Amino acid sequence: MTLRFHRALYAGTAIDAALGRFAQLANTGFDRREEVDHFVVEVTASSEARAKKIAHELANFALGLTIEQGGPDR
Repeated sequence: MTLRFHRALYAGTAIDAALGRFAQLANTGFDRREEVDHFVVEVTASSEARAKKIAHELANFALGLTIEQGGPDR
């Protein structure tokens, strides 16, 4: 499953922190890259349903961390 985090809404540091916290989930992999307007994260898991669930939780967590740190990277 592919997540696209717009740079105007998400902090790259928050995404990295979220990936670090979620990295310990069994049978889950993440591949992060950057595009001009987005941070892109590919989530792989033992099933598509699990990847989707983890991706949604990861996005929520990254948004929460972005808010805690005062917004997107400037």
